[in-house]
Amino acid sequence: MSFSIKSDPCRNHLVERFEHLFEEKLIAEICECAQLRKVGEYTELISIGENISHIPLIVSGSLKVMTEDKNGEELLLYFLELGDTCAMTLKCCSGKSKSVVSAMTEEAAEILFIPVENMDKWMVKYHSWRNFVLESYSKRMSEMLVAIDSLAFNNMEERLAKYLNDRAKMMQSRDLTITHLQIANDLHSSRVVISRLMKKLEKAGLIKQYRNRIELLDISAEII
Repeated sequence: MSFSIKSDPCRNHLVERFEHLFEEKLIAEICECAQLRKVGEYTELISIGENISHIPLIVSGSLKVMTEDKNGEELLLYFLELGDTCAMTLKCCSGKSKSVVSAMTEEAAEILFIPVENMDKWMVKYHSWRNFVLESYSKRMSEMLVAIDSLAFNNMEERLAKYLNDRAKMMQSRDLTITHLQIANDLHSSRVVISRLMKKLEKAGLIKQYRNRIELLDISAEII
């Protein structure tokens, strides 16, 4: 479902969420040109090789951004939540190249899709947009470096612990609705390995497991 942002309730909805990021005139332009879409969980929004026509801006919910290795296996790069955009999408827009990542919702979400032709114009016109884009590049680059470092140097138990903590912080909840297979896909591992490590964490009293749900007993601290 998608709709234009013309009504006062929609405008107020965006002002509440983005007034800390953007000046009033920029928010007004976003309302004029963007499409607001409500999408369900586990919906793919961007696929690898796709031509990018719009920039996603998260209004509510969360996404995960992934790439593929040479064998076509998915690798999690980072998560996006309220107020975030995908730096890799911005890069593809600026270079007029095809997407090198895919993005999927983790839960039901509201996402603004901004036409790419506005990107360069707003970089010159609005200080807040320029800062937003540069900070997005910096934040996402740091997260990708952490992901690469974790993949190269950390053992799977450390990567699993970080993944669960990061996900809990993103969802702002100690209860995670997710399967072992989903975790294995995100961490580039197998379901058998993840299940074994989850049992180890449960025996250590760090998590509780239910059917398709995991409870972190203390999300205020690292679990290992």
